[in-house]
Amino acid sequence: MAYLNFATLQGSPIATPDDVTAAPRTRTGLSALEWQVVAIAQHDRLSSLEKPGKLATALTMIFGGQRPNPELADSRLEALRRLAVHAWHKGYTVPRAAIRAFHEAGFTTEQYETLLASISRGRAALNQGNRA
Repeated sequence: MAYLNFATLQGSPIATPDDVTAAPRTRTGLSALEWQVVAIAQHDRLSSLEKPGKLATALTMIFGGQRPNPELADSRLEALRRLAVHAWHKGYTVPRAAIRAFHEAGFTTEQYETLLASISRGRAALNQGNRA
């Protein structure tokens, strides 16, 4: 039985394993912890994004207590919370500074779009529930 090498008759292969490299995937979703931050942000007020004034600080020192929604210790999660609070209250009308801080915290544009789409669906569901 004779052996005939057909590889030489067909020419060079179209792609070799070295040519085929997986393109780096861009993260589009959020982790479970990040989705929890988004869910918590749904109940936060816009005032939770502001620094307490001098009077509020003085009253807290005199009477004790603490601010209802202190900033998160993780700056990345805090950027996410701040953007989510704006999105829950204003929809797609998010301040540029919040978007910039979100991206500077390491989130991608795809994650931003996923987050806003999810919050938009949540807002629509809440509005449907209020009409029933």
